[in-house]
Amino acid sequence: MTPTSAPPSQQTQAMLKALQLAVAKSLEKKRRLGQYAVVWDNGQAVKTDGDVRVMSK
Repeated sequence: MTPTSAPPSQQTQAMLKALQLAVAKSLEKKRRLGQYAVVWDNGQAVKTDGDVRVMSK
């Protein structure tokens, strides 16, 4: 696969937004239930406690 400098298509942007929303909802549910989550942070997997906050752009 070769990287391109072309902007993502509208379909690609819609897919990315849908995935981000699904992940945000899942993390929020885990937070409300007090469950831990494993997230990627600075190149490593990090286990968070049940008080993980969902970050949005």
